[in-house]
Order: sequence, then structure tokens, then C-alpha cells
Amino acid sequence: MNEKVKAILDMFEEINKVPRQSKHEEKISQWLVDWAQKNGFNAKRDKAMNVLIEVPATPGYEDKPVIVFQGHMDMVCEKTPESTHDFSKDPIKHVFHGDWLKADGTTLGADNGIALAIAMVVATDKTVVHPPLELLFTVDEETGLTGANALEPGFVKGKVLLNLDSEDEGVFVIGCAGGKDTNIVFTPEWKNVCDKNIAVEIKVGGLEGGHSGVDIHLPKGNANIILARVLDAIRTETGCLKIGNVDGGSAHNAIPRDSFAVISVKEDQLEKMETAFNKIAADIKEECKVPEPKLSITLKKGIGFQGQFMTGQDSKKFIDLMIALPNGVAAMSTEMEGLVETSNNFATIRRNGDSFTILTSQRSSMKSRLEWITAKVEKPGVLAGAEVKSGNGYPNWQPKLDSKLTEKCVSVYEKLFGNKPVLEVIHAGLECGIIGAKYDGMEMISYGPTVMNPHCPDEKMFVPSLEKTWDFTVGILKSYCE
Repeated sequence: MNEKVKAILDMFEEINKVPRQSKHEEKISQWLVDWAQKNGFNAKRDKAMNVLIEVPATPGYEDKPVIVFQGHMDMVCEKTPESTHDFSKDPIKHVFHGDWLKADGTTLGADNGIALAIAMVVATDKTVVHPPLELLFTVDEETGLTGANALEPGFVKGKVLLNLDSEDEGVFVIGCAGGKDTNIVFTPEWKNVCDKNIAVEIKVGGLEGGHSGVDIHLPKGNANIILARVLDAIRTETGCLKIGNVDGGSAHNAIPRDSFAVISVKEDQLEKMETAFNKIAADIKEECKVPEPKLSITLKKGIGFQGQFMTGQDSKKFIDLMIALPNGVAAMSTEMEGLVETSNNFATIRRNGDSFTILTSQRSSMKSRLEWITAKVEKPGVLAGAEVKSGNGYPNWQPKLDSKLTEKCVSVYEKLFGNKPVLEVIHAGLECGIIGAKYDGMEMISYGPTVMNPHCPDEKMFVPSLEKTWDFTVGILKSYCE
């Protein structure tokens, strides 16, 4: 293994010893400040706990443009059902599978801890020739880009930004979609059920999951959508069911892998319920047998559920709402072949007291269509009598093909590796959109080593891609010193 790659992996392992779940970045933020001070660098934090570390230029290059390295310190915390990992205190365990680095039953956190590791090794490697650097590490990218949104004028001085939050080596991202989240709060009428009703648990699991932006076009199952179809089939066949609980999904930007519901059905309707369940479960498994071979849909009767259930009428309204919500690709780009333009992810369902909250995540590279898909999400909630609220969202990053930074990056990459990189606009939210809107004149590009299956326990990083990422990073920094 190349010594530079080993240094990056060693740093990444140290980062992965520090808890950094989204919205709980206190320890990693302080750890980064402490690291900067130990290495003699100036560091500052803002009210949101974003960290900026100033790294002096290699002697002789103090007058060159300041280069900003940017990544986010938080990670999506997902684990397999059998994992006992506690993200609030346990280190992420690294496991090598040939050329791939994974974690032991959890997300790896290469999204985006590897960005921190690369930038920190650059800052401390005396062999790297570079202009003045600013290492900008933001919080809470994964659940709302709130760290980038909180950046204030003057916090960053540089006008050339290298974002290391892309996950396909050899691909430079020069634009991204904007996005908006919607909360639909449904408050039903609750009642006790009679003794002749049976409590039943329905579970959907075994799905691969994935990133709700870059993976939304793939034929992946959405556990919330599947659960809604099962509930609707049972309700249609039995004439009535009552919902006691529904819970599904993990985050706004993750395609749901698991979902479950507790329902109440009359004893004399059990046979009809099982008939309906068996048919719809078989149909969905047949539909998903190629993309989701591990899909599991189970039914368990007579569970010990303590609590009230929605009325039959409100249960029907809630199921209808779940069925009516759009999910997946809504429109493809007419300008860039193969690019998803507009989509929605039916992300999570949670019970909070006497209410249920459905969270959806909309994305689009066109502002008008972002508003359109958001309206398509909001209207079913309104018709169901729910309280509906959409956030302000985040802006898209409009690509600039004539950017001097892009031209320089393409030239450096081609000289190093003999082929041109791919320039891409992605259907995912990157902090570049927000940072570019906050700091006028900022030139930006996003790149990184190859990371597959982010946001799920199958996340893995292709270790050989780290060497190319390192060589390119060193090359682009050197080019700004010439």
C-alpha cells in the first residue's frame, strides 16, 4: 500500500473513533480544533460548530490564491439488524475485503470522513507544495445542510473551493440539484378496540437501501411504499383495519430499508387478511426478485400490543395518504442525457404522541419543478386533513463549463493519468450550492475516491482510488503555485 494512502487511512481511522452522527457533532468538532492546535494551525468555530483551519502556504507561495478544502464532519449512522454498535460512543471498525474498505455491520462514514482525512494529511505533509489553505469542515450536511446554511460572511476567505464529497474517482461534479423537505403531520382519532379484534404486526425488511439522490433512479424498493401497498390490500379485502403504529425509514436522504405497522383486524376477518397478505406479498416479491432478492415481508398475529388504534375511517385516510404520495423519479433532464432532474423520496414515518409524521425529500435541478414536486407531495396531505409544512430548502448549483478551475482540473488530471475526467451534474444536494450562494465569485468543483452504497451498512470505499485522488490533489495544488 502506498505510504500516502496508508497515512490517509490511518487518519480516517482516527476520525472514525470519534462520534459524529448528524446533529451530534460536538465531539468531532472539538477534536478537529484540538488537532489543529496540536499541529500549530489557527482554527476557529462558528455558532453552528463548523470548523475552519488555516494552513500557511509552503514558503514562497504566500501570495498565491487561497484554496479551500471542504467536507462535512457528520455521517449517516445505519447498521444491520444484528449489530450492537452504539454510534454515540463506539469506534467504527474498519474491515478490508481485498481492495475495498468496509465497516463491521455499520456505515463506514467515508461519506464524508475521508474528505477530512485527505485534507488533514495534505496540511501536515511537508512534501506537498501548496498555496495558503483553508480546511472548512461543516456540520449536519446529511440531515439538512444546516452547517453550510449557517456559514456567515467573512468566515471563509478563499475563492477556490475543492469539495471532496463526491464518490466516483475520475468524475468531477460541477453542478447539483436543489432540494426541499416536507413534513406531513396526521393526527387521527384514537379508540380502544373490542376483545374480538386481533393485533397483527407487518414487517418489511431486507432491502438494500441507498442514497435518495444518486440512487433514486435505480430499481430499489422503498419499504414505506411496500408497506403502504400491503396495508391497502388488506384494508380492501377485509373492508376495515385499524392502525396502532407505523414506523419506517431512517433519514430524509436514505431510501427506506425497513418499515413496520401494527394493525387490528376482527377475528372473523383473519382468513381474508391472510389471503390478501399472501397475494400482495407474493406479487411484490415477484416484482422485486432481481433488484431486491433479500426482500422480506412478514405477518405475525396475536402480538402483545398495548395501546389504542386509529378509527377505521382515519386508518383508511392514512393508508390512502401513503399510497397517494409520489416516490422516485418524476422527470428526467432534457438537457443532459441520463440525468434525473426531479424526484421525491418517501423517507420516514414516525409516531409522535398521538400523531404520525411523514417526512419526504424532494430534489430538482430546476427551481420551478422543485416547487411542482413539492406541491404533489403537499396536496395529498392537505386532502387527508393533515398539517403540512415544507422547509425553505437549499439551492441548486448551476454548472459553469467555462470555469477556470474546471479547465485547470481537467488539464491536471489528463496530464497525470492520460485520460480526461468525466464532468457531471448530479441529482443530489451538495454544500457547494449553498456555499456558492453565500460567497459570491467562488469557483468550485467536487471530487473524491470511489465510495459505493453510502448511507447503508454496505458502504465501501475502493482503496486504490485513494492514490489517484491523492495524486490529483497534490497536482492541482502545485498548479496554483506555478
